[in-house]
Amino acid sequence: MSLALDSAPLYRPPAPVPSAGPLSFARMIHAMATNPITVWTKIHFEQLIVVGPTPLGLRAVISDPAAIKRVFLDNAANYVKDVLQLRLLAPGLGHGLLTVDGEDWRRQRRALAPIFAPRQIAGFAKPMREVAAKFVAEDIVPQLGQPFQMGEAMARLTLLVLERTLFSQGLARDPGQFQKAMTHYFDTFGRLSVLDLLGAPRFLPRIGRLRGRSSLKFFSDAVADIIAARRKLLASGGLAPHDLLTSLMTAADPETGDPISADDVASNIITFIGAGHETTANALTWTLILLDQAPEWRAKVEAEIDANFNPDASDDPTPLLPITLACLNEALRLYPPAAFMSREALADDELCGRRIPKGTVVIAAPYVIHRHKRLWRDPDSFDPSRFLAPERDTIDRFQYIPFGAGARICIGMGFAQQEAIIVLANLLKGRRFTLAPGADIFPVQRITLRPGRGSPMIGNPRNP
Repeated sequence: MSLALDSAPLYRPPAPVPSAGPLSFARMIHAMATNPITVWTKIHFEQLIVVGPTPLGLRAVISDPAAIKRVFLDNAANYVKDVLQLRLLAPGLGHGLLTVDGEDWRRQRRALAPIFAPRQIAGFAKPMREVAAKFVAEDIVPQLGQPFQMGEAMARLTLLVLERTLFSQGLARDPGQFQKAMTHYFDTFGRLSVLDLLGAPRFLPRIGRLRGRSSLKFFSDAVADIIAARRKLLASGGLAPHDLLTSLMTAADPETGDPISADDVASNIITFIGAGHETTANALTWTLILLDQAPEWRAKVEAEIDANFNPDASDDPTPLLPITLACLNEALRLYPPAAFMSREALADDELCGRRIPKGTVVIAAPYVIHRHKRLWRDPDSFDPSRFLAPERDTIDRFQYIPFGAGARICIGMGFAQQEAIIVLANLLKGRRFTLAPGADIFPVQRITLRPGRGSPMIGNPRNP
């Protein structure tokens, strides 16, 4: 039986309506500073490459998979992270894997790759299942029938997963404190400053970043305590847990034997805590919202989980749930965690037959690529069948890039996908989540793409 729902109208989830024509300078600055996904116009969703001058300089917006492949893989050495993106990420993530380029990045990536090998990730399935089951029993079930913020709940859960799997001595702070500090960071440093957009000198104070300094201090102090506790354990002769922290502190470049520096260890701890929990929490939240609005797909997911998932069998591997995975992938298509990626050309190049002069900032925006009219049928609708056979086999590798592209694809992609499937299976086994009355769901970009007006939902038991 085909899983495509041809007879049912497809749900079109909330999204900004693209402007018909170019934005004025004032509107562009306002859009970038308040919700950057509102900067895209109709032409960006209709043409595979848009090149031209903007108030911010020469820009090339690419959606053609061949051009994306050239920028992020074939000629990646010619394209480095641009200044604006680094000003957004570096204050919180320091000199970690997401912010460095060139040989620094290659050295860190080589050292960290074994931590996220498939066999290592599979070993995290059991603790992931245990954490998810405990969270459902202690946090979700007591709230059944009452509205709660799904985004906040998923952020708390994903932090608990990190605490059990990657930082098994704990996060040195209550997960609620981390969650609060992370939210404050995204609401302050996650907003592009008008001064940055105008190219003002870095010494001029940015109000948002002044407000966000308390979050940076929290992260710095917490990471220092996490590292100190592990060093104390190792110094005492204790057996180090086999987790990310131990691997980070003992990692070495397999080519040179050089260890990761103490500063790089600290930066990558922040990277994995911040990016690792925020992006997965958002993906889970969007998936649950979309399933509530697409009852036919929700019914298929519920039936699949009921037939194939036993929450009491904690020793089982990650459940095989292809329909659930397709719904997760469709949520990531419509609401990719990283809504845009940008690179600056170090030398002249050519993309899609168009000349790209040195200094051009090239933007590959997953939010645009995933909704592009020339790449997807009915691109603004929620239709997980595109990620089921046979249609999924027609999707170009560089057409669907929720975890990035090329050599710099997210190192934690497998970990995040496994975690998300396990969490969804536990949440939806015997329960159904619906949007609370009056919920006003709308995507807002604050580094990641999140429901900017909250995500109030209500859970109720169902008969599996």
